Amino acid sequence: MSKIVTFGEIMLRLSTERHLRFSQAKKFAASYGGGEFNVAVSLANYGLPVEFITRLPENEIGACALKEMRKFNVENKNIIYGGDRLGIYYLETGAGTRGSNVVYDRAHSSMATIPKGSIDWETVLKDATWFHWSGITPAISQSAADECLEAIKVAHKLGITISSDLNYRSKLWQYGKEPQEIMPELLKYSNIILGDIDTALFMLGKDKVSPNYQNETTLPVLYDQIFKSCPNLHTAATTLRYSVSASHQRIGGIMYDGKSIYTADVKEVTPVVDRVGSGDAFMGGLIYGLVNDADNKQRALNIAVAACCLKHTISGDYNLISLQEIEKLLSGDNSGKVSR
Repeated sequence: MSKIVTFGEIMLRLSTERHLRFSQAKKFAASYGGGEFNVAVSLANYGLPVEFITRLPENEIGACALKEMRKFNVENKNIIYGGDRLGIYYLETGAGTRGSNVVYDRAHSSMATIPKGSIDWETVLKDATWFHWSGITPAISQSAADECLEAIKVAHKLGITISSDLNYRSKLWQYGKEPQEIMPELLKYSNIILGDIDTALFMLGKDKVSPNYQNETTLPVLYDQIFKSCPNLHTAATTLRYSVSASHQRIGGIMYDGKSIYTADVKEVTPVVDRVGSGDAFMGGLIYGLVNDADNKQRALNIAVAACCLKHTISGDYNLISLQEIEKLLSGDNSGKVSR
């Protein structure tokens, strides 16, 4: 069975309750999350062996993060320790026409200060068949970007499938480098990229093209611009999100394999409980689909969209959804009836 390794930062999430604004909050709900760890939790829920690699502080909060990995059956034997603190993010959950707001407090975290060469990637990846990273890790510091590149190079050398979620965060990239200075070198090894066309082109230092995702005949030429800059790329996927309001989302997906365009029907998601982590849910579903049947890209895309939609109904970062629930939605049953 395929073993998947993901690499990134797990953070403490402090969120306001009942859609309160930061200025109204008297307390915060504490949980954990982080893009690459969220993907690992999804894959573990689907029954795939998955390992998360990160750097934790040797204190009680770091110990709590470790317990979180064990709780969700995510392997953690190769995590390393060091640094002074776990990264934190604060979440103010929006409603209706008011969007959600995130404030990061992750400067000088254990992951942000990870020294290059801290992880023996040859050992970590020796039994792996898939490696996943996202654009968040190289956004937090130069040393995190360097360590991520080292992991990617080893994975490429070992013939491991490499996937990346672009995950552009405008509030990150504060250490003096722009994405186009760092990301092209990392993305050139990726086999699968999740992200919209303009974000990919921006990160690759190219002009944006404002794609019309409803016009399928024009998309291959636009995706091909990404393929030309990423010589190992064989699949590019995009989550289609039409935000009616913070409480009402319309979710679809599109994928291109260098030859054909695949699309998934747009689904209405309302009311939204929590949209944080929904992109990670899409990524987890896509990886699961491609691992189990690499030749059936349409089904992989359908699973990814269904997983993304269902995540909107769950509070917290993780997509605590079973394969049975995904299959139920794929079958057309979106009634939400009580299961008795």
